[in-house]
Amino acid sequence: MGRPLTGRLVIATHNSGKLAEMRGLLEHYGVDAVSAAELGLPDPEETGSTFAENSEIKARAAAKAAGLPALADDSGLCVAALNGDPGIYSARWAGAGRDFGVAIKRIETALKEAGAQAPFKAHFVCVLTLAFPDGEIHSFEGKVFGALAFPPRGEHNFGYDPIFTPETFTRTFAEMSAQEKHGIPADGSPGLSHRARAFQAFAGACLSAQGDD
Repeated sequence: MGRPLTGRLVIATHNSGKLAEMRGLLEHYGVDAVSAAELGLPDPEETGSTFAENSEIKARAAAKAAGLPALADDSGLCVAALNGDPGIYSARWAGAGRDFGVAIKRIETALKEAGAQAPFKAHFVCVLTLAFPDGEIHSFEGKVFGALAFPPRGEHNFGYDPIFTPETFTRTFAEMSAQEKHGIPADGSPGLSHRARAFQAFAGACLSAQGDD
């Protein structure tokens, strides 16, 4: 079990898409969430070699700077035919302007150069790390497996969502509503997205829904 979380929480991100997803997941828990960007906190250099290491770096930096508990997300797309790339460099493949259209074209070009044949197996990984100002941390991982689809499809254009089709589905993440992508089923089974699955583990260990004893 993780340490129970109450009161204000810093979401250690400057990414508006991630912030919106995390706030949507947190809305049932009565958590007062503020982003690192809103607090004017700098983005720390991500020097880790794994999602878990980079998530911890971001969470620790935000918790120390704000003097509040901080939740950081490190996530990315791992493509089997590209030896797991872009992986922890998923955001960096989009360049300084975070243009994921460029990153998607880069993946498609790399697959062609590698001589890869469809289905292009891939999976998303998300590691959430909760850090407290006293140095205590807890990390939670979620994964979702599927395949890449070209050309990109869908209007909910966030990151690599327009090319990722989860297993047993024919639609990309970008063709799904936020509720379908992130919603936690009433029966308690895992949510669909990697972030929802990591969040479900985090919530079970550290949060209580509004109205719970």
